[in-house]
Amino acid sequence: MERVQVDGVGIEYRRIAPTRSGLPTLVFLHEGLGCAATWRDYPDQLAAATGCGAVVYSRAGYGGSDPVDLPRPLSYMHDEGREVLPRLLEALDISDAVLVGHSDGASIAIVYAGATSGARLHALVLEAAHVFLEQHGLATIVAAVSRYEAGDLREKLARYHGANVDVAFWGWHDAWTDPGFETWNLEEFLPAIAVPTLVIQCRDDPYGTMAQVDAIERGAGGPVERLELDGCGHFPHLRQRAAVLEAVAEFVARTYDPEAPYTQRR
Repeated sequence: MERVQVDGVGIEYRRIAPTRSGLPTLVFLHEGLGCAATWRDYPDQLAAATGCGAVVYSRAGYGGSDPVDLPRPLSYMHDEGREVLPRLLEALDISDAVLVGHSDGASIAIVYAGATSGARLHALVLEAAHVFLEQHGLATIVAAVSRYEAGDLREKLARYHGANVDVAFWGWHDAWTDPGFETWNLEEFLPAIAVPTLVIQCRDDPYGTMAQVDAIERGAGGPVERLELDGCGHFPHLRQRAAVLEAVAEFVARTYDPEAPYTQRR
């Protein structure tokens, strides 16, 4: 991993070199308990399939990036999308990005796309995105506490986050379960999103339902495609790797090559 300073905070990241010139850079934004390493080799496979270069990074308080103070502000995804991500792209000299966001990372990508008028943005890939709070998902977050305190979840997360493990878990949990978070909503950002968007959602995701996809499709200002899957929970790119990889590679290819093959999936 390399490191870059963003507003005095050390952010870990790794680059994957492109195999074709002149293409956008895939930028991977991890989920609420993830980091650069939890993507595993999916970024490498997607970069190889598209020819694009890629950047995979850990937000502050995750993985090997610098820690943050708790509690996280309830606006942490807004802050990341409006302030941190633009500065990170600038620091890494990324002028044309496909944001590949998972869960919290997808929500951050939505904020970025809607708040920056598409600056430096080529397209969006949103996996298990949240644009509003659902009780369906909140119950799953609440239930995670017992697994973290008395089960094996803390040990599993510590393999990826090290000394940041408690910051990662409690920062995520305490924000989502705060009573003030009940009104959290990103739908205001959707009309300003003009770039092509692919939304991926599993029908058995314990954190969100197809209502999230419907809201994005209904509200976005640009073209939206959707990929609905079964049997992959909250991690389609890990549990339905072949289907997700094919669909995302096709989608990304069509954003820079309209003649690329395309098969509609629902």
